[in-house]
Amino acid sequence: MADHPMIEVSIVTPDGKVYEHDANLLEVATQTGPIGIMLNHLPLIANLEIAETRVKYGDQEDRIAVNGGFIEFIDNKAMIVADSAENQSDIDVARAQSAKERSEAEIKKAKAKRDQQSLDRAQIALRRAINRINVAKIDKDQ
Repeated sequence: MADHPMIEVSIVTPDGKVYEHDANLLEVATQTGPIGIMLNHLPLIANLEIAETRVKYGDQEDRIAVNGGFIEFIDNKAMIVADSAENQSDIDVARAQSAKERSEAEIKKAKAKRDQQSLDRAQIALRRAINRINVAKIDKDQ
């Protein structure tokens, strides 16, 4: 823990812990809109969108592609439980691009067959692939 008070951020998935760090600011995209969480924020529980999560500490920032789930914040501890999540440095852009192309093809097939369930799944897969691509390509120096 840092010498001055910070919030503790943890991101876990069904596969285990993906991320853990102390932060001055945590930015997440909830289903009701984006929020920033700082030290001593009111307790909250919120559903998360498929979107980038930013963890800021000092003059540094970590970016994580979070694919759904929820956040619980209490007593300066933020726990994100995500369906899946990847640190920016761990994202394989070529794999994400392939997933995007597969999802786009599945969307076309599902629309042609008028298969709403397959269409819904393919659209979610497409949003996840695009999220991963966007997070991976963001300049770390911004």
